[in-house]
Amino acid sequence: MDVKNVINQLKNEIAKVIIGKDELVELFTISILVNGHILLESVPGTGKTTFAKTFARSINASFKRMQFTPDVLPSDVTGIQFYNMEKRAFELRPGPIVTNIFLADEINRATPRTQSSLLEVMEEMQVTIDGETIRLEPPFMVIATQNPVESQEGTFPLPIAQMDRFFMKLDMEYPVHEDEKRILALHRGESERKEVKPVLNKEKIEELGKRLRKVYVNDDVENYILEIVRKSREHPDIELGISPRGSIALMRAAQGRAFLEGREYVTPNDVKEMIQPVCLHRIYLTADGLLRKSPADVIEEILEEINAPVEVEK
Repeated sequence: MDVKNVINQLKNEIAKVIIGKDELVELFTISILVNGHILLESVPGTGKTTFAKTFARSINASFKRMQFTPDVLPSDVTGIQFYNMEKRAFELRPGPIVTNIFLADEINRATPRTQSSLLEVMEEMQVTIDGETIRLEPPFMVIATQNPVESQEGTFPLPIAQMDRFFMKLDMEYPVHEDEKRILALHRGESERKEVKPVLNKEKIEELGKRLRKVYVNDDVENYILEIVRKSREHPDIELGISPRGSIALMRAAQGRAFLEGREYVTPNDVKEMIQPVCLHRIYLTADGLLRKSPADVIEEILEEINAPVEVEK
């Protein structure tokens, strides 16, 4: 199976509904291949929900969406044991989290108690309902959205433990002029709406995931990743640096980028390209650091301090 051909097919299928999101398609594909989760942040109306649905359709995955609000309970997400009067017995009713792709829309509007109901399933791919555990079948991905504009109005910031479980944090930006023009044409009916056809399935995703994990990471590149992580923990402007889970995620993301480009080895440039989506949400600046810099600025400082290895091929 030619991974470049697969990616091009995915881009073409998703472009039938969502235009101009090729880079997002690549990052989502890397994430689904490693069962990683995505925090998707953007202003309203940019197509976050539509993109998630279309991506699920393109990989032939089951999809469930839940609107998070302050009155949503943990059991609404995970499921309940209910008493069946006719059978006179308790029955298990799994919640919407039991799926392949779960969209937690506006996750930061739910209370911390409800947010924490996702911790187990995001880490262990299982959900426990009144003592009974349900294992989820791969592929599995949580896509959580939040609106940065209303971050202070009736919302509950995600705790550090929750943020660290997201493989990537991505921004869904406004479309460029030409892409938005094509969007208008599509909605005027000048362009034919086409049905999105599945490009992948469970078996193919599993196969590609195994191949991704075999992408070679030599000692120099591995040490480069570890040096970045160490610097993030020692930087004077950083209060909390990249966790061990973050270092694993950075390696997997770099493998994923190399894999999508058809290479069997990781380069330092793969690491550099993946560090922002993988690590920015894992870095917490000191109060003084926040006054002068952004996490992206500090990441750039760290990269400038470290000499990237040159010889990387196997």
